[in-house]
Amino acid sequence: MDAFWSAPPVSRTLTALTFLQSALVYGGLLDGYLTLFLPKRIFRFPPEIWRLFSPFLLTGSGLSFFFDLYFMFTYGSSLESGSPRFSIPSDFFTYVIFVGVVILLTAGYLLSNIIFTHALIIAFVYTFAQDNRGRKVNYLFVTLPVELLPWAMLTLTLVISGWPAALCDGMGIIAAHLYDFLTRIYPTFGGGKNYIVTPGFVKKLFGADVRREAHRTYGTAYRPSQQPQRGSASGGWTSSFGGSWSGRGAGRRLGGD
Repeated sequence: MDAFWSAPPVSRTLTALTFLQSALVYGGLLDGYLTLFLPKRIFRFPPEIWRLFSPFLLTGSGLSFFFDLYFMFTYGSSLESGSPRFSIPSDFFTYVIFVGVVILLTAGYLLSNIIFTHALIIAFVYTFAQDNRGRKVNYLFVTLPVELLPWAMLTLTLVISGWPAALCDGMGIIAAHLYDFLTRIYPTFGGGKNYIVTPGFVKKLFGADVRREAHRTYGTAYRPSQQPQRGSASGGWTSSFGGSWSGRGAGRRLGGD
């Protein structure tokens, strides 16, 4: 439990909600029909708004229950705490919302799928692979380049569940690549601007100090809350010089009168 509570907040909450909803459904305490993406029920009166979120929080049954939770927690936490593109948890939250909306529009409205959990997980894996190019990973007792991991997962879905399921999961790759293109590739190599930025009110919800931000073409830089005073010890390698020299006076030239 210590590892869970020390995990990044967005991934931790997302995994906990997925566990709770899936356990209730497979335990017979919640009607699985209420979790499906059904546009007609979303836009009726009264609207069933929760159907915009619940399709991302239902695992497969059997062993898939454990594997889905493992992949969601592992790759979500790795991105939220270790990816250079997500400097604070609110940035990862914005990423999750963006890829979720793209999956909803493509897999949901265009392909008429009703559950998107696997597509969201593959989106996490794809972004992780882009951030860790050149690494090797183990998947199903096979060692392969991390860039191939999302495609290996997609192939397994194709073999086990068929084309419709694989096509739905593939929308996770589309969503993650679109985010990568709009936030990194186009601003860095195309000279464009990154319009997918985390709103200030979202950052405040996560406790970020929006006054210390400095926006760049790609990403966001943060200034320290205050500069160390002269003569005080700081945390860097120069701290050992602070107390000895910075508090001295002007001094005199050696050999002078």
